[in-house]
Amino acid sequence: MADPQIEKIKSAVAAADHIPRDKKTELLDLVAKLEPAISRISETHGEHADRISTLVEQSVRTASDNDQEHLETTLDELKQSVRRFEASHPDLVSFVTEYSAFLSALGI
Repeated sequence: MADPQIEKIKSAVAAADHIPRDKKTELLDLVAKLEPAISRISETHGEHADRISTLVEQSVRTASDNDQEHLETTLDELKQSVRRFEASHPDLVSFVTEYSAFLSALGI
């Protein structure tokens, strides 16, 4: 994943005023796991990698808007986007599972 996309995701996390500081730190640690996973998949599936990273950014922004229904829709789309890579890129699927659970647990 290109650095600008990671920076967009980090900025979205930083702008999420209703997420407590300690949870933002956890979320940023979790996002750090995304970079190597997306980097590997972008070697062979660049468009899919871009879509996945865009959905991660969108989900943070949606969480910031406190729109639970839209967040669930975005997370479902994110899960569907990585499903085809379950066998070849289990680290990406693991990230999405952990990330989705984290955002859901925030109770946004």
